[in-house]
Amino acid sequence: MKTTKRFDAAIHKLYTAFHSNQLNPACCKQCAVGNILDKTDGWKHLSDSHGSLNLNYVGQAHQSMGRKFNGYTPLELLQIEQAFLEACGFETPLHHRHKKPSNPTDKDVLFQGLSAVITLLCNFDNIPNVMDYKRVFKSSEMAITKKIKA
Repeated sequence: MKTTKRFDAAIHKLYTAFHSNQLNPACCKQCAVGNILDKTDGWKHLSDSHGSLNLNYVGQAHQSMGRKFNGYTPLELLQIEQAFLEACGFETPLHHRHKKPSNPTDKDVLFQGLSAVITLLCNFDNIPNVMDYKRVFKSSEMAITKKIKA
């Protein structure tokens, strides 16, 4: 399957963060976007509310200039972060009164967030969803069927 450079780089960083316990939705440097942007938090200045899809003045300026951060536009970064937070069980935009998971760094919670982000990244780059387990079973089923018929 052919992928893009930005997809490959993002997946590598997210995979590494997940397996080294450095993926944390409550930290701007260790969340999905923080990891994609090399553990930096400058991206948080693109919006006034964490988890919002509304670009602020700075975000709109970067978006209108065509600026990309590790291959992603400001709006794409906000979409990635929102997908990650919501799949981890947060109500967005983040607010102390909004719903949040009891243990946001639980591996199952993080896996749900990671899966949602990977699905979104695949959609951005028109790549078949690498997280779609049905494809694995379908190809295995076809191989078994061919062996039985042979």
